[in-house]
Parts: sequence; structure tokens; C-alpha cells
Amino acid sequence: MDEITELAPRPIRRMLLGQSWLDLTFLHWEADPERVARLLPAGTRPDLFDGRSYVGLVPFRMHRVGPGFGVPYFGDFAETNVRLYTVDDQGRRGVVFRSLEAARLLPVLIARASLRLPYRWASMRLHRDGDAVRYTTRRRIRGLRSDITVRVGERIAHPSKLEHFLTARWGMHVPWYGRTIYVPNEHPTWPLHRAELLECEDELLAGAGFPVSGPPCSVLWSPGVAVRFGTT
Repeated sequence: MDEITELAPRPIRRMLLGQSWLDLTFLHWEADPERVARLLPAGTRPDLFDGRSYVGLVPFRMHRVGPGFGVPYFGDFAETNVRLYTVDDQGRRGVVFRSLEAARLLPVLIARASLRLPYRWASMRLHRDGDAVRYTTRRRIRGLRSDITVRVGERIAHPSKLEHFLTARWGMHVPWYGRTIYVPNEHPTWPLHRAELLECEDELLAGAGFPVSGPPCSVLWSPGVAVRFGTT
């Protein structure tokens, strides 16, 4: 098997924001690259894997978001995002968020005002019962819902190139007041597990412009990693 680079290609030199992403499920479907391209900010294009583009639905738990050691209470909340995969003219690979649901209003307002990220305030719950993890979401305005349950399986010793491509993203491309900015991050190697999708009743993908039919092509789970955003 070819060696896969596991660490951020551009390490963070100055941290601006720290957080942990915990109890994540990664669900992915193939998406039409031409449709993806029409929705991306200027200066970016779809990041393809073997000619294919993907849309991801990722529910998880944010922990201790903030500078330094994070902010108690306001820095702990459930989140679900719909994301696409991008690369820019400088070769920087990242994500573009089509929507982000969060269970705390203050982080929603700050993220929308500062980075103009498409956060929405939602009622959310994450519940674990043994190896089953359930994520429920209802957007407080417009009421879009998502109800996902997975069964966590064995640890993946050697993630495939596609699994690495879908999870190891080292920044985000953000349309910001008429230009596109790149916000880099770094984190340890993802501890990934196989997962079985038990239930998926979701309206967020369609609300973000990607109605899907059929099961996802990839289902993964991770206990999480600590993440640093900053400058390179």
C-alpha cells in the first residue's frame, strides 16, 4: 500500500482557536462535480478522488471551543455539517460548508458575524447506548430535521486512500466579503472505525442542494481529535 500522509502539510505556527471534535460520524455520497463546482467560492474547484466528488454529512460534538483551553458551556455543543471538498490554485485542500447546525446560539452568532459561515441554530442531541450512537437535529428556523443512528465497529488499522481523502482535510475555504480566504487547521491522525448505518432520515442534504437517494458510499466513526486553527 502506498504511504499516506497523515499530518497537516502546513503546520500551524500561531494558534488562533482550539477545540476538540468528538464522537463523529462521517457519511458520504458521490456528488456531481459540475454541480459542486457551481456552489464553490471563487478561486476554488472540486477536489476529486479518481474523478469523483463527494458531499459529506457529519454529526459530532464540539468540545471546549475557544482560545487557549476553550470556553466552558458555550464551547461545548452538538453540531452537524454538510460539506464539500475543495482545492485552490495554491494546491491547498479543504472543505466548503454548505450548512452547519449548532446547538448553542452564541457560537452561531459569532461564527456568522466573523467568518460568515452558514451556521444555523438548532435543537440537537447526541446519545450513545453501547455501540449505537444516535444524532438528532431540528433547525429552529425552517425546521429541517436529521435523525442518524450508527453502530460503531472495529478500529481501522490502515484507512484506505478514499477514507483518508474524506476525513483528513487541513482547512476550509470561506467566501468572505467578496474574496475567498483559507483557514488552516491541524490535528492528530484520525482514529477511524468501521460503522454500520442503522437509520438516516435527513433533510439537511436536500436543504443544502444535495438531495440523495440510496445508502452512503462510506460510513465511518471516530472518537475524535483535538484541533488547532491558526496561521501557517
